[in-house]
Amino acid sequence: RGLGPFHVFASFNPPRSKANWANTAVLQVDSRAMTFRTTYLDVPEEWLGQEFIAEAEALKAINPTAYAHEYLGEAVGSGGEVFPQVQEVHLDNEEINALVCGYVYCGLDFGFATDPAAFVRLAYDSRTRTITLLDEIVALGMTNEAMADAIKARGYDLAPHQRDYYSPFGGDITPTKQLVTCDSAEPKSIADLRNLDIKALGCQKFPGSVQYGIRWLQGRTIRIDPKRCPVAWKEFTTYEYCQTKDGEFTSDVPDKDNHVIDATRYALDRLINDKRESA
Repeated sequence: RGLGPFHVFASFNPPRSKANWANTAVLQVDSRAMTFRTTYLDVPEEWLGQEFIAEAEALKAINPTAYAHEYLGEAVGSGGEVFPQVQEVHLDNEEINALVCGYVYCGLDFGFATDPAAFVRLAYDSRTRTITLLDEIVALGMTNEAMADAIKARGYDLAPHQRDYYSPFGGDITPTKQLVTCDSAEPKSIADLRNLDIKALGCQKFPGSVQYGIRWLQGRTIRIDPKRCPVAWKEFTTYEYCQTKDGEFTSDVPDKDNHVIDATRYALDRLINDKRESA
């Protein structure tokens, strides 16, 4: 309190579940803060004593997962994670430029007052079955016009290959538009985007399409840079199956805190529903 400067320190042992509030709080990008992760391996053994070391090594041999949580402070999960295959990466501009030379997809989940609108841009390599999230636009209270402006401002309304073609009716060169696949439940919003010169298309929906899309994503490696896509990182790493009142996990997934996940499904909708792309 009072006049600065001052410092705030928070110290805790990470809970087991990645969805725990303490673990999700650490994922929030804060330019004012620094995060340090330390374990017993970072201090001299004589500080701990041989008995402590022996107990740690014994647990490591018997139950590596319990050891990773209790001694290394890893959020090993509750067993209900929907996307345990998510990988943390740190993308630089050079790698992104290389990725956009392949196949790039964009998806949009509409939202406004209570749920945010979520746009995602990603690259997909079918040979390695790898999805790499490149960027996100997520905001509450964002109109369709504001979203269209944000997409254009980053140049995501145009295909990155810029495979231009000549118009048969003149000499002008017209850039190729990037397809943005959206939630088909909002045809008016899709029409708004089209009127704003965004190549928007509704996704395919049918009974069980959400579960089918989730299973398809589960069969791929998902790479996310937490700094570039913080909301996507939080959603994908904390998304868990629904639980019964007794705490047992079911096969159902919750319809909350999944806006970028939905946008990712929409972006890859053509592949998910392509029979040649095995699930």
